[in-house]
Amino acid sequence: MTTVRKTIFGWLGIGLCLALMTGCGREPETVLKVLAGSELRDMTTVLHDLESETGIRLNLEYAGSLDGAERLAGGENVDLAWFSHGKYLSMLTGSRVAAQEKIMLSPVVLGVRESRARAWGWIDNPNLTWRDIAAKAASGELRYAMTDPTSSNTGFTALIGLASAFSGSGEALQPATIDTAALKSFFTGQALTAGSSGWLAERYVQEQDRLDGMINYESVLLGLNAGRQLREKLALIYPQEGIVTADYPLMLLNPAQRMAYQKVVDYLRTPDVQRRIMEQTRRRPAIATVRPDARFPDRLLVELPFPNSLQVIDQLLFAYLDEQRRPGHAVFVLDVSGSMKGEGIEQLKTALLNLAGADQSLSGRFARFRGRERITFLPFSSDVQPAQNFQVSDTAAEGKDMRAIREAVMELQIGGGTALFSALQRAYQIAGQAQATESNRYYSIVLMSDGESNEGLSEAEFLQWRQNLPEAAQRIRVFPVLFAAADDESMKRLAQATGGRVFDGRTESLSQVFKAIRGYQ
Repeated sequence: MTTVRKTIFGWLGIGLCLALMTGCGREPETVLKVLAGSELRDMTTVLHDLESETGIRLNLEYAGSLDGAERLAGGENVDLAWFSHGKYLSMLTGSRVAAQEKIMLSPVVLGVRESRARAWGWIDNPNLTWRDIAAKAASGELRYAMTDPTSSNTGFTALIGLASAFSGSGEALQPATIDTAALKSFFTGQALTAGSSGWLAERYVQEQDRLDGMINYESVLLGLNAGRQLREKLALIYPQEGIVTADYPLMLLNPAQRMAYQKVVDYLRTPDVQRRIMEQTRRRPAIATVRPDARFPDRLLVELPFPNSLQVIDQLLFAYLDEQRRPGHAVFVLDVSGSMKGEGIEQLKTALLNLAGADQSLSGRFARFRGRERITFLPFSSDVQPAQNFQVSDTAAEGKDMRAIREAVMELQIGGGTALFSALQRAYQIAGQAQATESNRYYSIVLMSDGESNEGLSEAEFLQWRQNLPEAAQRIRVFPVLFAAADDESMKRLAQATGGRVFDGRTESLSQVFKAIRGYQ
């Protein structure tokens, strides 16, 4: 009897493993490599169930919209692409996209604090226009957060939608129909920028008392309203001219995986899975048989046309960077201590040279130092060296401004210890003095060091000193870059104390890290 029972229980165990599919070490039948937008991290549970039900695993590697499009246009070997939009990518890659299917929907909209929206008569107002909103921004009454269009899908989508709305033509944008003055008026109200929609939402929560609203995915705004972090909920605004909706097309790039691709699409577009996606991510269903639930405004969404020309999109993006957005002043605090000898200083110089016009790639052209921007280099070792300041008016790679910056980079010399926090103190003094005379700029500090601070001010002394700065100067963020033997915990504390974000230069090249940071400046 004992042997029989063991045999029965053994077969039951095998059956249970088969039923659970992913349990007992079962491997997927097919693994597809996917280049995807970072906001799709919230699809983890759905994709786990996809693997259990179909035997197909999606391995997602995350990238920004322009960076991802550039990589795919360059022929990077992936099976699928999955970003919030597919039109720009399709224009860049041409016939490489073998198939695409919408998976879910999320309009990019403006959320405004309810008290402001009510006082301005914006709630349930079918006649509200984007020009009405721009007027409030130009007057200084509306201060909002929005991501950088060259770094994040939400900012990119918002810019496309605004330009289409302001054109008033109802047709795809043409160079002659871009209303530059209206766009510039609208962007005077942008008080916070970022390189990702998730980080933007986090910072909005921390700074909600000084901001009146935020442009983001409808799903993100609904999520904030459902939580307890906001002291005042956001009214979602859908202007009369319309909006642009992210439709998250899953795009097939490897025709050899067409059968697996179709299996994935069929699963994700089933009514039950569409409801789960809606419940878990607050994105709208992509199929008509599943209606949006009560969380979504019950109104017809007017969809603005997407440009059908790369020339128009490039013109919009460069005009935003060089003419329309609030200009920046970036202070680069650069470790040139003895430990940077060799590969360290070479990587640092390459990263800065790329920002000064050496990188001719698509993402490199958008990430380079931009028109009206001010740049300060502050090298340090045992002592803080004199600052070098640059005003960018000519963005051409071989123009005088970019050449001057590249010459300064090549002259960087190494040697000595690491007076990191003394250098940061000096950076705040420089940025604070500039801010007192020119408040209408984005001020940021990038700190690149390969080791622990071992001379000058201590971390505690610096943070204590910083607390006595004017409130506006205290809002200047530090973006530390971890490199070599940098003190991880100290840099994380520094980013948290200043409202910045840590970037890791040990997992990818400094050039890539510095390009990513540009979205926050």
